[in-house]
Amino acid sequence: MMVTTPLMADKPNVILVMSDDQGWTQTGYYGHPLLKTPNLDDMAAKGLRMDRFYATAPMCSPTRAAVLTGRSNDRTGVFTVGDPINKQENLLSTAFREAGYATAHFGKWHLNGSNTPDHQIPISDPLNPGELGFDYWLSISTQFNLNPVLSRKGVPEQFEGDGSEVIVAEALKFISRETKKGRPVFVLVWYSTPHRVFEATEEDVAPYRDRTDKGSALQLGELAAMDRSIGTLRRGLRDLGIARNTLVWFTSDNGGLPDIDYGEHLGVHPDSTGHLRGFKKDLYEGGIRVPTIIEWPGTIEPRVSHYPSATTDIFPTLIDVAGLDSNAINAVNDGLSLAPVLANDEPARREVPMGFRVVAGRAWLDNDWKLVRNYTSGEDGEFELYNLVGDPSESNNLIRQRPDIAARMMKELSAWDASVERSIAGADYPSAEALPK
Repeated sequence: MMVTTPLMADKPNVILVMSDDQGWTQTGYYGHPLLKTPNLDDMAAKGLRMDRFYATAPMCSPTRAAVLTGRSNDRTGVFTVGDPINKQENLLSTAFREAGYATAHFGKWHLNGSNTPDHQIPISDPLNPGELGFDYWLSISTQFNLNPVLSRKGVPEQFEGDGSEVIVAEALKFISRETKKGRPVFVLVWYSTPHRVFEATEEDVAPYRDRTDKGSALQLGELAAMDRSIGTLRRGLRDLGIARNTLVWFTSDNGGLPDIDYGEHLGVHPDSTGHLRGFKKDLYEGGIRVPTIIEWPGTIEPRVSHYPSATTDIFPTLIDVAGLDSNAINAVNDGLSLAPVLANDEPARREVPMGFRVVAGRAWLDNDWKLVRNYTSGEDGEFELYNLVGDPSESNNLIRQRPDIAARMMKELSAWDASVERSIAGADYPSAEALPK
């Protein structure tokens, strides 16, 4: 349903910014003991800080699919890291392009089925960003750090400098060109920071080198450079005179990396998720609750929201905010519009619970309550029940004390799960089947 609010400017620019593996506590505004993020801190002070915003999945590609579709990742064919998205999906990028926007993607893509770090996305790739609604793209399938090689519409190009700063500089060039033409823009800036393998300049690492281990210092240096690039982006919008007609939505694709060693990977220190339980790949809060800020100067009132929301809400929200075709999103979707939240008319409760699936893991989040079976438990693992308001660390399992709530939520989760299974089979597509990838 279209919501008419003061948020609906005449074709506002929209920029979606996403970090990669940034944990809940890895910002200055959440009190990280070492990391300094002055630009994110300023953005949080001047925008809408969403303290209960969730990545739709605790890993990379699935959350990216959810951003572009408003649907749970499994519905789109992206079950785990590196899976290709179904080309039959209705995409946010296409909705913006059909509304007259210039669309562009910069940075990590990871929706084309390649899990190879040096994959440069040739123009022949049937799932390159240009085939999925983007007029312009400077992208790489997976990881990039210092001095990256990126594909400019299919042509590899070498750059110098920190990858985060490179893609923001290129994004601003695109935004400037389109602004001069009088066209609104829809832009994705998808970092690969602070995903392993860590790389950062000596200048960015220096403040942390003697305060933690080498790998952790490199990760914090990456985050410092990313934060600086966010400052460059915001300043660039002001310099172009379009900041007050531009919504910038910052979030992370999943929770942070663990502080324990596993395999060849050393833990990161200090802890990336703070008091939240779990890390990347977990369906506990540390794996899916992510730092999120929405800034729109002069339109969104600066404040902190505790309204539960997720990446699946981005598409329906932008339908309302940008006046996109309400039929642009698949009718079977998992989001709801946050336009009332952005307009400071926040509902007391979320009416539509949020479902999460990853491998055998399942979670069903209904306002204060969360039913969860972590992916490590297997399909026969037991579910747990937590009250997240009273117990955000998920330390007190109430499954036996509140069987009434558990039974209701289990029934709802089972119905949603069955719906997702129908989607996987292709029931939501005009052809009623998912085409081979």
